[in-house]
Amino acid sequence: MDAVLDKLSNVDTLIALVLPAAWRVVAALLTFLIGRWLAKLAIGLLRRVLTRRNSDPMLVNFVCNVLYGLALALIVISTLAQLGVDTTSAAAVLGGMAIAVGMALQGQLSSFASGVLLIVFRPFRAGDFVQIGGTMGTVEQLKIVITVLKSPDGQEVTLPNSSVWGNTITNFSIRPVRRVDLAVGIGYGADLRKAKAILETLLAEEPRFVDEPARTVHCTNLGESSVDFAVRGWTKGGDWWDTRCAMIEKIKLRFDEEGIEIPFPQMDLHVRDLPPETSPERRAA
Repeated sequence: MDAVLDKLSNVDTLIALVLPAAWRVVAALLTFLIGRWLAKLAIGLLRRVLTRRNSDPMLVNFVCNVLYGLALALIVISTLAQLGVDTTSAAAVLGGMAIAVGMALQGQLSSFASGVLLIVFRPFRAGDFVQIGGTMGTVEQLKIVITVLKSPDGQEVTLPNSSVWGNTITNFSIRPVRRVDLAVGIGYGADLRKAKAILETLLAEEPRFVDEPARTVHCTNLGESSVDFAVRGWTKGGDWWDTRCAMIEKIKLRFDEEGIEIPFPQMDLHVRDLPPETSPERRAA
């Protein structure tokens, strides 16, 4: 009988020890799962509200990602508290770990800070066509540490935000119109006035050029083998490439029809007849 009572006493003791620990584990698990669900719900609501207000999609994604990361950090601290971990010491440990990780990930932290600056100053938006350093493409996303571009040939280009912020950014979409610049050369024997009139006519006939700023044709240089014109017109950003290509083709075809020569690099080879008495060595030279 005493042995049975001892066993029951041991079971009661075990239950008394296990139940609180099990409850803490369950409570911690519930805290984490419910907290993460609420964080996703809140971020989803925020995303919908910002989207309905026609906010920049790039800004919406960046803000939501940062807030979700902060929410997860708070949820982890609350979960540790449910497990009985001293959150003060845990925060100190996490702080030390953050310093160590920060030293190891200086580039990523620099990219994060650059991402914040890009959001604040907003040199581009999603959908803008930009050149960053030597890379051109359409902006698809601005994430916490990277910017994603789609190149003109359809490739996805990923740039760290630190290099984006540290380079010259040229935004071709931020202005309503963009100038088409063409350099056209004619031979010295061609009729200059006729060539200029043809260029002005072609500019006026192209419907994709806007009226203001005005189209211009100027004789800009007397080169080594050509008389050079600067042909300029303004068009909408989305029409720039097609308009430029169309103008080049029209100019070449019209000049061919009118007999106006466009010079190109060439080499003249002069052959001399040497006297018969010239030595073989001289002839070979």
